[in-house]
Amino acid sequence: ETQEKQTKQKRKQRTLLECCSRLAAPRTHHALLLLFALPLAHPTTTTTKEQRRHGTIKAPHRCRARRRYRTRNMAAAIKIFDAVKVPFHYNYIDMGKDIYLKGYSNGMTPEAKDTVERLGILFKGPMETPKGVGVKSINVTARKVWSTFANKRVFKTLPGVETVYSRAGINVDLTLFRENIEDTYGGIEHYQTNDVAQTRRLITRPGSLQIHRMAFEVARNKGAHRITCCHKANIHKLTDGLFLSTFYEVAKDFPDLKADDSIVDDLAMKLVMDPRKFDVVVLPNLQGDIMSDLCAGLVGGLGMAPSANLGERISIFEAVHGTAPDIAGKKMANPTALLMSGLMMLRQYGLAEKADAIQRGLEAALASGDRTRDLVQLPGRSPLGTDGFADSVIHHIAPEAKATSVAFSDIKFTAPVKPAANPMLSDTAARDRTKEKTVGTDFFVDSELLPNQVADVIQGVLSKEKDAAPFALTMISNRGTQVWPTGSLFTEVVNHYRCRLELKNKEEGGAKESDLLELVSDISKKIRVCSLEMLLEIDGKKGYSLAQGQ
Repeated sequence: ETQEKQTKQKRKQRTLLECCSRLAAPRTHHALLLLFALPLAHPTTTTTKEQRRHGTIKAPHRCRARRRYRTRNMAAAIKIFDAVKVPFHYNYIDMGKDIYLKGYSNGMTPEAKDTVERLGILFKGPMETPKGVGVKSINVTARKVWSTFANKRVFKTLPGVETVYSRAGINVDLTLFRENIEDTYGGIEHYQTNDVAQTRRLITRPGSLQIHRMAFEVARNKGAHRITCCHKANIHKLTDGLFLSTFYEVAKDFPDLKADDSIVDDLAMKLVMDPRKFDVVVLPNLQGDIMSDLCAGLVGGLGMAPSANLGERISIFEAVHGTAPDIAGKKMANPTALLMSGLMMLRQYGLAEKADAIQRGLEAALASGDRTRDLVQLPGRSPLGTDGFADSVIHHIAPEAKATSVAFSDIKFTAPVKPAANPMLSDTAARDRTKEKTVGTDFFVDSELLPNQVADVIQGVLSKEKDAAPFALTMISNRGTQVWPTGSLFTEVVNHYRCRLELKNKEEGGAKESDLLELVSDISKKIRVCSLEMLLEIDGKKGYSLAQGQ
């Protein structure tokens, strides 16, 4: 009779698991995503089969049946949440390497995508993208697909985490906002010739305004004394220039905050010399990626670096370290970064008291000498495993925090509403096209000819085409440096030239794009054209860059 009951119980558990995405064995190295649905009316609510079937209320026991983890870090974080009665209900899905290998080129199944878009909150463990097979990073894909435009990272000195700064008595407290969608992370790349690969770097006004406004709002709420825009506008005058100008545009709405800017290389030096001088920093995507890892080094490494990817409708909370396959299954990983990312999530949705209680427990555990193997150990103390460290954090949490339940009305969360169409960020009504005109084109050619020879070919075509009369070849550059009509013979060249055609008289109005396309088409019959860009003037200002030496 006992065996029969056990068999029925196992069959029931298998049925429940088959309703979810299939989870691989716990020792695989791919991350498990944890999605938080709407909270239960009460953790012990009884529900009817009809309610469960239609998703009106999610049953607590079903959540328990699904609770299998790909990483010990995730298990540790949820164990600590449960200890203080965080009132979340969990749904689990798979993304990452296994899903790529099953033929899903974006690393997620349609069911996983629909679940994220229905729930709106994603607590994500580290996940792996297959290398060398041409697929995009699942981590970047998730951030971009769901428009989590602001990557917020908090770097604070923790007690018991020894660094060169803590030994010097310097406490680090930095918040970085990294733009999460644009920049070179658009991943728009092409081979122009056999020797030349190109990436397009996109910085937009709406995207820059989004990240700056959120950074300023958080800085004000934090009581920050300073907010700094990091950039490379001295070189990237249009792209970083746009990011910088929109920063000061938003700053006008926050006169109580000191707003300044710093070139990225200078900022890197100053952060290493004295990180206390900075408070909140906002950066473009690529620079933010690099500088956030630098800041992680200030407080003990990526294992101490939480991360939140915030959007208007969907948000992702994740640790920024990798998958660490060398210690998978050994119960040795440090769960601190993922746990602190979860604390950012709790604070985001109105559970600050629970987050603060866990934070105090974490700091007390570290200060007591309880640490995982990646941190400096106290003399005579042995490192704890993942589970042991989680137990230590729970032990150091105040008893009243473990006993107190949260009123569900205090949770600040609204599930996302699916838009009828892709939201357009650009303000089309405010655009004045009468102030914009096309004045020429930059077209790129693939040729082993020398600069003067390339110019001769193009001018030969222009001299024979009647429609070419309004235009002149004004510049040829190679790797950004002018090589015609003037230049230096010491400038080395490759088989990729930028050739600029401009209106001879720009005061008479703009050119037609169709005329320029036809002209470049004629040129392409004599020399291979790789790509082209139209030259735009906006309100009398050049919307294109000069070559070095022009």
